[in-house]
Amino acid sequence: MKEAMFYEKQKETEVACHLCAHNCRIKEGQRGICAVRENQKGTLYSLVYGKVISMNSDPIEKKPLFHFLPGSTSLSIATAGCNFRCKHCQNYEISQFPRERKFQIPGTDMQPEEIVNAAYETGCESISYTYTEPTIFFEFAYDCALRAHTKGIRNVFVSNGYTGADAAKSIAPYLAANNIDLKGSDKLYKELCGAKLNPVKETIKLMKELGVWVEVTTLVIPDYNDSDQDLTEIASFIASVDPSIPWHVSQFYPTYKVLDKPRTPIETLKKAMDFGYSAGLQYVYVGNVPGESGEHTYCPGCRDVLVRRIGYRILENRLEGNRCPTCSRVIAGVWTL
Repeated sequence: MKEAMFYEKQKETEVACHLCAHNCRIKEGQRGICAVRENQKGTLYSLVYGKVISMNSDPIEKKPLFHFLPGSTSLSIATAGCNFRCKHCQNYEISQFPRERKFQIPGTDMQPEEIVNAAYETGCESISYTYTEPTIFFEFAYDCALRAHTKGIRNVFVSNGYTGADAAKSIAPYLAANNIDLKGSDKLYKELCGAKLNPVKETIKLMKELGVWVEVTTLVIPDYNDSDQDLTEIASFIASVDPSIPWHVSQFYPTYKVLDKPRTPIETLKKAMDFGYSAGLQYVYVGNVPGESGEHTYCPGCRDVLVRRIGYRILENRLEGNRCPTCSRVIAGVWTL
């Protein structure tokens, strides 16, 4: 265990946690919504510090990040737990573990130095805090990020966007990129995730203001967020923050507690791409459907293909630094170390 960051002691032994937008008030002996931060006699502790439940070397495109060091590998780590209760979570076995099982927190004990050394030894250009929500293991991610930063290894969050403002400002100097889920309407967040929409929007805006490279992903779920209105509103919001933010519209497949909806039709994803471009976005991608032309990066100016992809593999990268070789337009992103 490690004492938590971003909390305040309240009357008697109650504490107020400000790590994420839930702002839980936690009584003695209880845990927050994330189920991995516990109040012990008036002191809030992280129960997952160093408890690594998953660690893999992944293509950065898997995050997905398409405008961040393309073709590089990222050491991806996670601990158990999440501050959302998504009924369609693709990693529910580890994200919901502490909530649904009254067992000891699982994971292999590791120190931040071991994580950074593993990234260095495997030739990973970055460390991604992913699979579950990195905010809930913030203390561990923060300590890893500090050490990685000093060694020139980039840090990446793959997040639901519920990070509290103070936590975001704390990690931002060491965070190179953040892929944030923007799932849909406030109604969807309440029904499927146990959360609210507005804090996610605020985090997207704040991360951009703090200089972190941001990409946004929307898992398009039939009957939940696939209407013309839903897709237009998401695209319009992203464009209002910065039209150069890449938007990934990904195919849903039935999983966990949402088994009554089909895979998202390709036609719906292509429609979402059209809405994205109509809203003014410069880069829109189709995810979870390898082989679609929606995986390629096109120049917003001359429309030449700049980066050609299939799945998580780079087939061709024609960028000259950060410019289109045809029209010399600057292409937004982090293209080189």
